[in-house]
Amino acid sequence: MIVLLGVFFALVVLAVIFTLLLRRQLREKYAIMWLLIGFAILILALFPGLLVGLSDLLGVEVPSNLIFALALVLLVGVALHLSWELSQAEDEVRRVAEEVALLRADVEDLRTHYKAVTTPPTDEPQRPNDEG
Repeated sequence: MIVLLGVFFALVVLAVIFTLLLRRQLREKYAIMWLLIGFAILILALFPGLLVGLSDLLGVEVPSNLIFALALVLLVGVALHLSWELSQAEDEVRRVAEEVALLRADVEDLRTHYKAVTTPPTDEPQRPNDEG
């Protein structure tokens, strides 16, 4: 029963990942990691003896502790990667904002120059209108 529950969970995870990919709501570079996780869950659900063997190999007494440790390492890795991506995005936003500010200043200079060229000089006193 627990094997079927694990397989069901893995298939749901994989289905969600593929759905997000098809809707373009998840980028490919992130999907690869989640697909690997989904397939790892599926393999461990289908062959639970692999987890026991891996925990024996690594010297972990309880296989569920190995899952928790691996999940913790995975979450730290994801958090670190997302922090790096956020830093990259902040740098890009700052760079674009600086470029926009420079372009706005250039546009304002062009408007001022255009107004100066197209506005007739106002040095001559205006004559009153004799008609009237």
